[in-house]
Amino acid sequence: MGEGVVGVIVSFVKSSARSADDRRPLFEKLMANSYQQAFQMAYRFTSNRAEAEDLLQETYIRAFRYFHRFDETMPFNAWLYRIMTNLHIDNVRKISRLKTVSIDQPVGESASGWDLADNTAESGNAHVDEILNEPLQRALQAMTGEFRMAVVLADIEGMSYEEIAAVMNTSVGTVRSRIHRGRKQIREHLEYMGSTGGQEVTG
Repeated sequence: MGEGVVGVIVSFVKSSARSADDRRPLFEKLMANSYQQAFQMAYRFTSNRAEAEDLLQETYIRAFRYFHRFDETMPFNAWLYRIMTNLHIDNVRKISRLKTVSIDQPVGESASGWDLADNTAESGNAHVDEILNEPLQRALQAMTGEFRMAVVLADIEGMSYEEIAAVMNTSVGTVRSRIHRGRKQIREHLEYMGSTGGQEVTG
């Protein structure tokens, strides 16, 4: 992680056409201050280091392209997370369109819409592993995508329901529902993992 992704983003920023008011120094400062937290957000969304780096890079590049629209009186991180969330939702939808059958649809009365776990997902570097509690990250990884985003924004980033609704472009009522169902999925996953001694049952 780190220098490779940062280098690509910085190179893009520096090579872009100079704007009328040249806000690049401000953007680079905001990027430096938000980068680590933004990577953690991307990793929680994707549960995969390589995908998190791609999402982060795409987020900052898009943020710079539309930086002229950013209101400096507003929190930069909230604006950045809105961009990241929209990009991630778009990526998830693109992948979903390639599937002939949705794996997110509940099957039976007791199903709660779990995503299939990606057994090849990378755990990230040691610093990320220290920040992200492994059982919680596995539970997040198993969750339905939109529930995961709502729970991450609420319980990890500490955003209000109103802020999350703005980021996810939905209603406060929908946010409440997603957080409630997402927390239920986490509890069920942690209880299941506890009952199996932390070993996922396959086959």
